[in-house]
Amino acid sequence: MTTQSRSPDNSKNFNQIFKLLQNEYPNAAPMLHFSNPLELMVATILSAQCTDRQVNLVTKVLFKKYRSVEDYASADLEELGKDIYTTGFYHQKAKHIIRSARIILEDYDGKVPNTMEDLLKLPGVGRKTANIVLARGFGIIEGIAVDTHVTRLSQRLGFTQHHDPVKIEKDLMAIAKKQELENLSMTLILHGRNVCIARKPKCGICVVNELCPSSEV
Repeated sequence: MTTQSRSPDNSKNFNQIFKLLQNEYPNAAPMLHFSNPLELMVATILSAQCTDRQVNLVTKVLFKKYRSVEDYASADLEELGKDIYTTGFYHQKAKHIIRSARIILEDYDGKVPNTMEDLLKLPGVGRKTANIVLARGFGIIEGIAVDTHVTRLSQRLGFTQHHDPVKIEKDLMAIAKKQELENLSMTLILHGRNVCIARKPKCGICVVNELCPSSEV
């Protein structure tokens, strides 16, 4: 079966697959650098269509220049855009960060909100970003962050038939324990980066190839 074909339901093998992947990536930790929920929110917004490595290079300087929500709220759009230029889509990202900071100041007493409902009211914050901020910033597991890696692997492994991130999230939440969701996301991301890559997955060295309906070996 090619990797482009729709994989049959393989949820019965989820626990075994996840255990094997956890053994392969025992230290599946977040790549983004941050020290508080505000920095995490900004870093996650910047990470859209950009590597974590590049975001960390930018935020190493950015977080010294902008230290508070007030700093972002009063930032000059053009200047902030230049500060984050190398993360791509810099104008839109800068606009989102400034507007979100102003909403946080006006509606949430200057503190990043810690509920899914309130986070989704912030410009540039979708479910993926909100899940990351809740899990890593507040220790609240609401769902699972579904990025391109999680989407691709969930489909190839037969955990979902969907392409919509919200539907994929629901499918994964139905087969994984709630406390596992954050680790599951990071584990799938690492496996997607290292082995189950987009164009030509390295099925020959994959630790779950015998359980994967999309395996080409």
